[in-house]
Amino acid sequence: MAGPPLGRGPSTRITRAALLPPGAARCRGPTACRTPTLPGVSIVAIDHVQLAMPPGREDEAVAFYEGLLGLTNVAKPPHLAARGGCWFEAEGVKLHLGVEADFRPARKAHPALLIDDLAALATRLDRAGHEVRVEGGLDGYDQRYVDDPFGNRLELLQPLP
Repeated sequence: MAGPPLGRGPSTRITRAALLPPGAARCRGPTACRTPTLPGVSIVAIDHVQLAMPPGREDEAVAFYEGLLGLTNVAKPPHLAARGGCWFEAEGVKLHLGVEADFRPARKAHPALLIDDLAALATRLDRAGHEVRVEGGLDGYDQRYVDDPFGNRLELLQPLP
């Protein structure tokens, strides 16, 4: 059940930096953003996050990640497509699902996705039968959790005004 895109028009285009709460630093904690200890070597970004999925359920992955979350399903390179799974992308986001024969869902480890209209997404997910949960909280954010069709935990965040 696909819904209208969230914040996808030219008048609503946002950047990742715009989703950060006012005054938020890119690094957290007392030792954040230190000078690298290996001269000339720095990790500059995360290219993608991969979650596992059970074999043969790519249609469910597309229905959830593209149809409900609004990520675009992109073709995998042919040599990787033979393994199964799906890749999804949006501006600044790459999420891969890889097939594992002895699949077990990630119930604790999870990606956190920044959302521009969390209330609308939560409503869409609820209407499609995916329970959206509030667990604890994170200062400066509206924070919720949902499981994908395979039981993998996803964190959904929207900065508070």
